[in-house]
Amino acid sequence: MDTFDKETRSRVMSHVRSRGAKSTEWRFRSLLMRSRVTGWRLGHDTGLPGRPDVVFPKVSLAIFVDGCFWHGCRRCRSVPTSNQRFWAAKLGKNRKRDREVARQLRAMHWKVMRVWEHELRTDEEGVVRKLRQMLSSDTKSAANCALRPAGRSAGTGVLRLSNVATMAAEGTEPSTWERPAR
Repeated sequence: MDTFDKETRSRVMSHVRSRGAKSTEWRFRSLLMRSRVTGWRLGHDTGLPGRPDVVFPKVSLAIFVDGCFWHGCRRCRSVPTSNQRFWAAKLGKNRKRDREVARQLRAMHWKVMRVWEHELRTDEEGVVRKLRQMLSSDTKSAANCALRPAGRSAGTGVLRLSNVATMAAEGTEPSTWERPAR
């Protein structure tokens, strides 16, 4: 039972501002930097529906980094045992809102990628692979986003995604990729 009446609780909660799932979002941004993926920016202030965590504007890709609890991950399934009806309804509304936001973005010709918190903890390579597939699915505009191979210093050449797709199709190992000729 709540200690405040409905009006007071509403007023108190309206003053609580979201700070984001910082540790999960930071982990994802750190992964982007370590994997040397460029062309992205924070998506919170883009005006896009759902305020994506990261966007690749040149390829119209919106990425949401979802916490397993708040977005109702079916794999992790952590629902509090107290007040179960409330939490089931709350998490159900969150999942419904996530689907609606994705629908709105697709209607605006944006691609949507969701990264689960548990994926960042257990399969970073899989997350990067999934991201690169999303970026390379439209090689014409994806050439505006760059991937730098691991082991290169920041000031050296950049591999364009169109060349990455060709090299991957040829079966070349990423560690042997060289800067494309100009």
